Parts: sequence; structure tokens; C-alpha cells
Amino acid sequence: MRIGEKPEIARLALFRDMDDPMRERVLSGSFLQVFPPQLTLFETGQQADFLYVLVDGLVELYVTATGRVTTMKIVEPVASFILAAVITDLPYLMSARTLAASRILLVPAALIREVISRDTALMQATMHELALGYRDMARALTDMKLRQSAERLANHLLEYSAKRGQVSEFDLGGEKRLLASLLGMTPENLSRAFGTLKMHGVILKGARVQIADHAALSAFARPDPVPADI
Repeated sequence: MRIGEKPEIARLALFRDMDDPMRERVLSGSFLQVFPPQLTLFETGQQADFLYVLVDGLVELYVTATGRVTTMKIVEPVASFILAAVITDLPYLMSARTLAASRILLVPAALIREVISRDTALMQATMHELALGYRDMARALTDMKLRQSAERLANHLLEYSAKRGQVSEFDLGGEKRLLASLLGMTPENLSRAFGTLKMHGVILKGARVQIADHAALSAFARPDPVPADI
């Protein structure tokens, strides 16, 4: 990593509270690289050689099985991913590819495991990220089991808006087919779900979403009683 890049990376949540010598050890052994769109970063079953931290761009985590592909998560900056595989030194359970040109920090897995055992702040930050990941998984499973497709879409749009400060207009992250896969739908079901949401205050123009009536959409989606972690 170039010297000029270190201050920016040092401010990331995972590293900012570390002891300076330990942080320098991590940064000196890491690589900050720019990857083009649609590049496979790793595949299911490969050994977890690196921790990935998305600094800029967009990354899809997906699974392929029985001839089918499903999107598990769309990673937005700034966030680490595949942390659990790195900590446990086990193979990746998902594959990853860039959806846009992406700047990603690659931290050798062995280095992260070594420094975690010596730096309390990094250990606490790691536990925090793993805990948030578990909560995200629990929410996604609840969403899939308890909501119909249009309700899942409505809930997703409300959470997407909340993470951006309750904005009323925003662009969808990634293509619509990826959103459909993420929510467990076919593209046709997604189109029908957007059609349903017109009656609840949602206007879709291309990739641009407008929530004209938050209250109506919330009443339809019936959000979780505990707000999403932001």
C-alpha cells in the first residue's frame, strides 16, 4: 500500500481504534487495488486467503447450486466482507464479483488472525462486525419467511431509504435482476411487486425510485418492531 493511501484506510471503522504499531503492521502487509466491473474476486470453496474491505464501488456476494444462482448480499462501501471465513480459517461459503469499478483493500487472512490476538481494539471491531452480520442474516431470514414478495420489496425500499437519511428518492443499487435475486423473486415477480407498490406510494422510473408516501408504504410493509441497524 502506498504511503498516501494509509491515512484514508486508517480511518475505516475496522482499524481506526487500533494501536498505531499494530495498525501499521496490518496496513504495511495489505494491498489496496482497483478492480474492473464483473470481475470474480473469489469462488465458493476456495480457502479464505484475504479479508476484503470495499472502499469504493459495489460487490455482489452470490451462491451457485444445482444449476441456479442467487444473490446473497450486495455490498456497499465502506464494508468488509467474508470476515467469518477469515476468522475461522475456513473456505468461502459464497462467491464474490464486482458490479462496478471497485477499490478494495485486501488484508492477508493470516495477518488479520495474528493481529486480532494482540490488539484489543481490532478484536472488538471484528466482534462488532460479525455480530452485525449475524443480525443482518436473521433479518433477511425473517423477511423471507414472514413477508410476501411485494411486502419484501416494500420493506427493502424503506430500509434502503433509512440508511440514506430517510430520503424520498434514490437509485437502485445494481441491476433489477440482482434486486430480484436478493429478495428471492424472479424478475417478473419483481415487476409485479413494483406494480403493486404503486398503490402504496412508490413511483419507479428506470432505476430511480421515489417514495411519495412513506406512511402508506410502511403500513403495507409492516416493518420489524426493531429498526434496522444503520
